[in-house]
Amino acid sequence: MGKAVAAVTGAGSGLRILIVRVGAMGDVLHGMPAVAALRATLPEAHLAWAVEPRWAPLLMGRDGGSPLVDAVHTVEAKAWSRQPWSVATLRSIRLLRQALRRERYDVALDLQGTLRSAVIARMSGARRVAGSDHPRERLARLLYTQRVALQARHVVDQAAELVSAAVRLPLLAAPVQLPLDAAAAHWCDALLGDASKPSVLLAPTAGWGAKEWPAERFGDVARVLTAHGYRVLVNASPHGDDPVADTVIACSGNTALRAACTLTQLIELVRRLSLVVAGDTGPLHLAAALGVPLVALFGPTDPQRNGPYDARATVLRHASSRTDHRRHAATEAGLRSITTEEVLDAALGQLRGHAQNDRRAY
Repeated sequence: MGKAVAAVTGAGSGLRILIVRVGAMGDVLHGMPAVAALRATLPEAHLAWAVEPRWAPLLMGRDGGSPLVDAVHTVEAKAWSRQPWSVATLRSIRLLRQALRRERYDVALDLQGTLRSAVIARMSGARRVAGSDHPRERLARLLYTQRVALQARHVVDQAAELVSAAVRLPLLAAPVQLPLDAAAAHWCDALLGDASKPSVLLAPTAGWGAKEWPAERFGDVARVLTAHGYRVLVNASPHGDDPVADTVIACSGNTALRAACTLTQLIELVRRLSLVVAGDTGPLHLAAALGVPLVALFGPTDPQRNGPYDARATVLRHASSRTDHRRHAATEAGLRSITTEEVLDAALGQLRGHAQNDRRAY
């Protein structure tokens, strides 16, 4: 535990910059466009990212692809949370601190805005630690040597603002190249079979229950889309039981297919899709980054701040929804008010548009 994984690509001399955005998937994806702009503007800088191991594949090129950063420091945050005072956790933290200190970073950028991410940025030993003047957890700001007043509405643009202020250069969010993986591509080919049949992915889970549209309604959507001739997949955990995915599949009349995949497999799968239907969750933001059409279902989180960025998306949010980041277990009332018919109309509209665009390509 706690071993820092580094993949140095020989970026050359220059500023040494640490980015801290530990997770989750959507948060990491939201930070990547700012770092892509930083990489393009300062190609000689040494860029590193502190992140949970499960999200590291987003950052590192594979099968000949170019990595976004020069090094990755793994942060075993899940293990820390499960056993905060164990010997293993204390050793993991100590090893991370040593690895960070060895790199002698000039600047550490906290793009997460939590107390934990601010502590990681600070323990890097960087001369300058930059973060938002109004971070997600207020105590985090006490650990910054540079506090940046953010004006942008969307979190992607906020990250670009923070990075710009820290390096004193004007940066705009840039497109991100996600890694390629030949083994994952073969897995997708086997899963999908007939490549001519358009595929739709439903992602019914989210970080907490309030952001999850009812699984039974996802099942109804799957059943109708299957009747329209689409292959419907349900994103499921690769780590064992997934009762939410089970409910969606059962309510689809067992017409939907389980897609239990690793992160690299999910990236390759989403590349091949005609549509993703999801709430505010990692697969939604992955699809946005890959330019895949979307139907986004929002409730307690604000799509103007957290919605799919620069994407071909239909965003549904009921007028009664109010922004609330408290982790309630039950589906938020406004999100529950979005009907199956509204989602199907949006999905079929996106699919018709996608088919027309495909025909124009020929």
